[in-house]
Amino acid sequence: MRTLLFLLLTIGLHAADRPNIVWIVGEDMGPELGSYGDAQAITPNMDRLAREGTRFTKCFTHCAVCAPSRSGLITGRYPISIGTQHMRSRLVEPPVTFTKRLQDAGYHVSWPGKTDFNFADPVNFATARKPWHKGEPLKEPFFAYVNFTQSHESQVRNDGEKYAANTKRLTADQRHDPAKMVLPPLWPDAPIVREELARYYDLVTSVDYDMGDVLKWLDDHHFAENTVVFVFGDHGRGMARYKRWVNDTGTHVPLIVRWPGKVKPGTVRDDLVEFLDLPATALALATGSVPPDLEGQPMLAADGSAPAVARKYVHAHRDFMDETLDRIRSVRDGKFRYIRNFMPELPYAQNIAYMEQGGTMKAWREWNAAGKLNAVQKQFFAEKKPVEELYDTEADPFDTRNLASDPAHAEKLAELRAELDRWLKATNDFAGRMTADEMVAKGIIKPRDEKYEQRRQGVPAK
Repeated sequence: MRTLLFLLLTIGLHAADRPNIVWIVGEDMGPELGSYGDAQAITPNMDRLAREGTRFTKCFTHCAVCAPSRSGLITGRYPISIGTQHMRSRLVEPPVTFTKRLQDAGYHVSWPGKTDFNFADPVNFATARKPWHKGEPLKEPFFAYVNFTQSHESQVRNDGEKYAANTKRLTADQRHDPAKMVLPPLWPDAPIVREELARYYDLVTSVDYDMGDVLKWLDDHHFAENTVVFVFGDHGRGMARYKRWVNDTGTHVPLIVRWPGKVKPGTVRDDLVEFLDLPATALALATGSVPPDLEGQPMLAADGSAPAVARKYVHAHRDFMDETLDRIRSVRDGKFRYIRNFMPELPYAQNIAYMEQGGTMKAWREWNAAGKLNAVQKQFFAEKKPVEELYDTEADPFDTRNLASDPAHAEKLAELRAELDRWLKATNDFAGRMTADEMVAKGIIKPRDEKYEQRRQGVPAK
């Protein structure tokens, strides 16, 4: 079936048809864009790109934190398959990157700035590392990557000089008023929560400005017509119960694709896309095939259409988040999300020192201690978790009503439970085989960052 799918996708692909490919990533950026119906968003460049291309409504990362998410993007493999599932764990012998395969196929690969793959940068993963979108034209065909960091978690909680620099291009009417922000039902309505949410939206507007510069560079150098542009975030926003969580808040990201003459402008696709489909798509468009060891599937055919065989499920995991461990696995179809907690004895609200620096997390804890939270907001502070969770993401987008014990959803529960079991078996889930310490002892990963052990002992995060 897999071979047939690739043949169907790549019929008619010739060397002259090989497009340039550009990935533009907004760090810690969820689907809070105007084109996604968010009335608080000010994102004219990304909205224009959506009008010129197609907007995917159901794109999800496999892990809602940066390094494991990026390890899947660069290898086309699930972190739980290759051993990169633990944040900052540095795999000793990583698989070949998809960018190396692109180079082998004759592509110039430009990857400036941040890598953060959970392993050392392979010497041959890119042709060039300089900021390509500020320089001279690239040699065609090319794959070019750019990552904008100003929307990162650390900047959401920064209201000083760094925040001012990040948002210097915003006009007065583009700055968000904390008093007017619409909060998700999870959080307390505290002033600092409103301030941080307003800053997040300001920073997404800043990313939009920079993305506009990239699009202008493509236009100025006459590359736009033969370039497939992908715009997405690496996971959900860097705020409490978004980043790091397998729920939609942490894994759902925007994905906009423009390909002039191939992808029909102004279209919307509601089929499921998983992050591993991005490298698979790049290789399919560039070479006409996908190596069998990759675990994703193309989401675009050579003519810009949808694949003949649609994806039925997407998957996600959570393991070590900095110094704190919680093994969670999840599978989602087009409507329902199933979550299995392998450590149900642990609370959702474990301390993660870096996360605790955020004002939203601090306020949430303070309101909980003072007994000021409502029933939905207080769920996060339950002493332990259920083994299984099931959510109707259309009726309950913030995953607040667990349907796992509801007889009316027993059939769906069984279906997604079976799919999760299949996925864990297919990936030979590393965390199910050995602990992080055992992986270190066997030489699979290097010892985790020593500051995490220091944090366990109470040394403050920096």
